[in-house]
Amino acid sequence: MEALSVFTGTSTPLLMNGSKERIVVIPTYNEIENIETVLRKVMSLEPTFDVLIVDDGSPDGTALKVKQLQDEFGDNRIHLLERKGKLGLGTAYLTAFKYALKKGYQYIFEMDADFSHNPDDLVRLWRACAEEGNDLAIGSRYIQGVNVVNWPMGRVLMSYFAGVYVRFITGMPVMDATAGFKCYRRRVLEAIDLDSIRFVGYAFQIEMKFTSWKYGFKLKEVPIIFTDRTKGVSKMSTKIFKEAFLGVIQLKVDSFFKRYIRESVETFEAIKLEPQRS
Repeated sequence: MEALSVFTGTSTPLLMNGSKERIVVIPTYNEIENIETVLRKVMSLEPTFDVLIVDDGSPDGTALKVKQLQDEFGDNRIHLLERKGKLGLGTAYLTAFKYALKKGYQYIFEMDADFSHNPDDLVRLWRACAEEGNDLAIGSRYIQGVNVVNWPMGRVLMSYFAGVYVRFITGMPVMDATAGFKCYRRRVLEAIDLDSIRFVGYAFQIEMKFTSWKYGFKLKEVPIIFTDRTKGVSKMSTKIFKEAFLGVIQLKVDSFFKRYIRESVETFEAIKLEPQRS
């Protein structure tokens, strides 16, 4: 049977046969101390989750370790995209989203490699979408108080008030606007023009939530406990924070001139299959 190709909102067609269920995207740069442990943990979960590692040329051998684990678990469970050099968190996720859509995954997750996000919470995020009918589930540090472990108070306050600032500027009802632990239904990523997403750091996380919300998708914050990394080096920088601060204003201004109209796969198929009039 020939595969049915339909428009996905990206430059890559979706093959409707052989679709899969869940894939966790983990961008990496120099995560050799964490990558094996986190991958083994995700591989042990029920229901099963596949993983896509996007490695930005880690000189510490992160990609090599991933390849060794592919030999053990199979490259149909652990996927690897290698890029040359540090190209940014946002571009890593956008590349991964297109890959996951092309492969037919129904639920696409974002997660860090350093155990600041507990892999066990992947199941809770998935259930928030698959069983509760939400389109984007956000692992939230601030929806029930402040649930952050091992961060200095200055960083906690900066992160918390960043959320206050984003809500004030955008009106988006999300407590943890910079959160990077998420589950998307594929229809969210199909609706968004991924090539138009501009930001790379914290602002990328804000932009994806804001765009999903403006398209009318259902967002839910799922409470998690965020634990700062104990191994490896944080990638946070002043440049990333500055991008987020200024980017929020730009997002809001741009939204006044943009129409957020969802064109579903079903709508496209109905148009395509409508009989031609002579």
